Amino acid sequence: MSQIKVSIIIPIYNAGEALKKCLNDLINQTLKDIEIICVNDGSSDNSKEIIEDYAQKDKRIICLNQENSGAAIARNNGRSIAKGEYLSFLDADDFYEPNMLEVAYENCKKYNADMCIFRGDKYDQASHKYLNMDYALRLNEIPCNPFTYKDVKDVVFHMCVGWAWDKLYKREFVEKEDLKFQSLRTSNDLFFAFSSLVKANKIVAIDEKLIHHRVNASASLSVTREKSWHCFYDAASALRDELIRIDKYNDVEKSYVRWLIHFSFWNLDTIEGSTYKNVYNLIREEILPTLNIHQYEDGYISKGYYQRCLEVEEKDCDTYVYDQFFKLRKNQNKKNDDGARRVKNLTTYKVGKAVLYVPNKIKKIIKKFKR
Repeated sequence: MSQIKVSIIIPIYNAGEALKKCLNDLINQTLKDIEIICVNDGSSDNSKEIIEDYAQKDKRIICLNQENSGAAIARNNGRSIAKGEYLSFLDADDFYEPNMLEVAYENCKKYNADMCIFRGDKYDQASHKYLNMDYALRLNEIPCNPFTYKDVKDVVFHMCVGWAWDKLYKREFVEKEDLKFQSLRTSNDLFFAFSSLVKANKIVAIDEKLIHHRVNASASLSVTREKSWHCFYDAASALRDELIRIDKYNDVEKSYVRWLIHFSFWNLDTIEGSTYKNVYNLIREEILPTLNIHQYEDGYISKGYYQRCLEVEEKDCDTYVYDQFFKLRKNQNKKNDDGARRVKNLTTYKVGKAVLYVPNKIKKIIKKFKR
């Protein structure tokens, strides 16, 4: 093989049939000078056999086995043996346009960039529909191309998402900065992806849809966040510490504060089950006191999020859920069928309904008894 242009690193745990689609798309990439490092993370299904079968047919595929340790350790282990000029960190259940690596690599080479970011969409495994994902790369917030964090310092954590699979990284840059994935169950690529944005000397944004991210797959970690509800803040805290260490926090403070508030409420609004209260208390007792939002001038934080922060500071979880539930139920009655359905699907509405289930039952019994 000639010089390896891109090393692809894929953590694999019980990927099943989706792995075949992933590997087929990679071995058929228009960029041929690649290596595909498949890190089998102690799979209990036939993933290991699938990798070995593909490796026999294509010498560019490397099978690396480890005891089940999580995706982050798998990515770091794969990175440690990578020989490519650039690195691509992909997920085993996603699939790709045939020219994904070629387009990303050529753009990085053209501008001698430390990294590039490209567009993608979501593929819903349940409905078999493709969903737009423009929020993952907001080109309207990037004033020049290529760029550095200084060009986007107020939106650096908003203009793209803190995951690694829609980006390509120069290996020399990753090794020089000793960028590694955190050993967390979820949000384990956030620190890597966001700290690299601030450390890169040059970043290229590519306005092409090159990757398809599979969602609503039963084995996906994103559907089991209840088991690791605190990971998002572990990652955010590590990012803040690193920004302070490299003396760049003041440069990007506005973007960090806005992003963390948004990300915290996103986690609250999308978490299921009893861990809702855990996330609420984390926001109320640790995140908001640490951010100290009252130090900032009007408009620093959007009005809607600022109001939510004040409500969380003032109310315990039960009071907040009661109030939000009745607000949502009032809004539900004003909306059309689709709007009402969306309200009913909100986590806060579901939590409120569950909290009120027993009191409402008692009220109905008392009414019945009075009759």
